[in-house]
Amino acid sequence: MTRDGYSPSSATSARGRWNAPTAGGPVRASVTVPGSKSLTNRELVLAALADGPSRLMSPLHSDDSTRMVDALRALGVGIEYEPGDGPFGHDIVVTPVWPLRGDTVVDCGQAGTVMRFIAGVAGFAQGDVTMTAHESALHRPMGEMIKALREVGVDIDDGGHWSLPFIVRGHGQARGGEVVIDAGASSQFVSGLLLAAPRLDVGLRLIHEGARLPSLPHIDMTVEALGHRGVHVERPTPGEWVVPAGPVRGKDVAIEPDLSNAAPFLAAAMIAGGAVSVTGWPPHSTQPGAMLTDILSLMGGRATRRGGALTVTGGAEIHGVDLDLSAAGELTPTLVALAAFANTPTTLYGIGHIRGHETDRIAALVAELRGLGGEAEELSDGIRIVPRPLHGGTWHTYHDHRMATAGAIIGLAVPGVVVDDIGTTAKTMPNFPELWQRMLAGDGDSDVIEAEAVRAL
Repeated sequence: MTRDGYSPSSATSARGRWNAPTAGGPVRASVTVPGSKSLTNRELVLAALADGPSRLMSPLHSDDSTRMVDALRALGVGIEYEPGDGPFGHDIVVTPVWPLRGDTVVDCGQAGTVMRFIAGVAGFAQGDVTMTAHESALHRPMGEMIKALREVGVDIDDGGHWSLPFIVRGHGQARGGEVVIDAGASSQFVSGLLLAAPRLDVGLRLIHEGARLPSLPHIDMTVEALGHRGVHVERPTPGEWVVPAGPVRGKDVAIEPDLSNAAPFLAAAMIAGGAVSVTGWPPHSTQPGAMLTDILSLMGGRATRRGGALTVTGGAEIHGVDLDLSAAGELTPTLVALAAFANTPTTLYGIGHIRGHETDRIAALVAELRGLGGEAEELSDGIRIVPRPLHGGTWHTYHDHRMATAGAIIGLAVPGVVVDDIGTTAKTMPNFPELWQRMLAGDGDSDVIEAEAVRAL
């Protein structure tokens, strides 16, 4: 709750079945998207472990970030919302405590970052921390995280299941040391351990041992966030990180816009024609969404930067691609939606790890494209899409926010697409339906779109 009565728990978003609007012509709009979920949740954890208060400016207010706030509050961390200068309302002020408070329950909902990041710090609590999640998220991989935490001295009782729910029996500290893991199922295992590392008694030497490490930009994001707070992470070899024990600096941090959440809006220009701009696009970013400029250009769009905005203009055709997407698997649903309208087949590979996201995204995307008359094939670590004429029908979301936005993209060109629960977008963007409608209104007025988004919060 803020000093002026604001609480993100009062945020509203559309729920249930949603008729995806069809574009009546080329779109021309400027959109401001909310802050990055990945950055917001990393900075919340670091602020909770810091040596003094921090302010997060222009953070994301969504289901996932609220889950992280609730988790940290359950551990005794002081968190308040205060009016900010950004277009999406309130800043978050974090006052750390040490040690963290135990004898509590953390409900991760569907948030993978909460599962992996809070598991990494719960050992610093005095007392038991019971960690659970929404039933639709209990399948998400946690075994390697549990194993690694035990190796650095965290006491975890998982009943032998290597998955949520489990109990972290906190002792107010954990030893640290060297640990070897296979983070092939999720880069969040690495990030969760790195975020906790400075508070371990002897720091951490972490080695990834496996054939593939997905989503490297997210690990780079974690390393950069630690560096900004005075924690130097050494990287002696690829797949190895050394973090010394020491203080984490409290500071004020501005959160970048969520570039992956910008992807559906930029893709709209390629489906409907016209141009869509996303304001506040950072000149440098470790977010995987930063790869959109190159990827959308390969697929036939024209990406230009001017005045702090990225603009994508649709081309005459969408091109099929063969693309290793291991560094940016979260972009897969958007790119599959684009590939359905390409002039040649598309193969996306290096994304086997997205089978363990909110749903098995590869299987879900194949099933939903086929349900609308498309042709797609599951690969061992990817997906192949052969463009075919599509027809209307129900697009199922599987409790997955990015499945929902993929359905919205396809609906731009296919009348009669019904997304079965648009409310799943609240996970990272509660105001998605409003922003989508404003974009299609074609007035190109970013201030109007921002105002609509603030009201949605």
